[in-house]
Amino acid sequence: MSEEVAQKITGHTELLGLIAYPIRHSSSPRMHNLALAKLGLDYAYLVFDVDSSELKGAIEAFRVLKVRGWNVSMPNKVEVIKYLDKISTAVELIGACNTVINDNGVLTGENTDGLGYTAALRDEGVDIKGKKLTLIGAGGAASAIATQAALDGAESVDIFNRRDSFYGKAEETAARISSRTAAKITIRDLDDVESLRASVASAAVLANASKMGFKGELENLSPLPDTSMLRPDLFVSDAVYAPLKTKFLGQAEAAGCRWMSGIPMMLQQGAAAFRMWTGKDMPLDYVKEHLFS
Repeated sequence: MSEEVAQKITGHTELLGLIAYPIRHSSSPRMHNLALAKLGLDYAYLVFDVDSSELKGAIEAFRVLKVRGWNVSMPNKVEVIKYLDKISTAVELIGACNTVINDNGVLTGENTDGLGYTAALRDEGVDIKGKKLTLIGAGGAASAIATQAALDGAESVDIFNRRDSFYGKAEETAARISSRTAAKITIRDLDDVESLRASVASAAVLANASKMGFKGELENLSPLPDTSMLRPDLFVSDAVYAPLKTKFLGQAEAAGCRWMSGIPMMLQQGAAAFRMWTGKDMPLDYVKEHLFS
């Protein structure tokens, strides 16, 4: 341990963290520790390799050790719920938790993915209230985005996904969101191009929350089967954050659409958790400048 780091750790330092498996590649420690250092807050954020077989013990240890809060990623987002004392409406609707707050041993589950997405939209001057969102994908990120959009007053969310292993669960999630909010949530087959075209034609926002476009073997793929449905007044976003401009976003730019990468969502979901734990706003401009430098 360097002298500089040793001087920052005190008898009052509180612990924050992330539990998942595998997780050593995560950028969350750098993001949160940059923010903590900038604000002079006496916390440290670490990652812990914890899979589902070790989850119960890890949660009880964190409760006893008074770890202030932690993020949760795969494969633990669903399983963690059974070990918590309270969950938010978003967690209940999504069926997954990515953030836990420990208030003197009382553990509350939140999901900040959707919060991050709608906050990022607002920063771009886009308010989803009263509007339609067309959403491609039916996994965890898509469920969180659909849920928060509904909670924020979206008129409707049309979810499109191929009939894969997520489809049946997505149907259940859509029905649950519809029953608890004023939004109309539907799920349709992504291969039904004409239904997708009709949805996009009346949507204010088109979002990709699938993994298509992610750096690696999926990088040259776009979830959009026909770019002619894009129009200049459509706002287009991608939950994928690496690369910065996916093929999907390149298509949107070529069609004259305003677009947003997955970076703002990633930062804003972290900022939401940071606020829940510390009561402070993450210095996003500072974090963004240094996180990617």
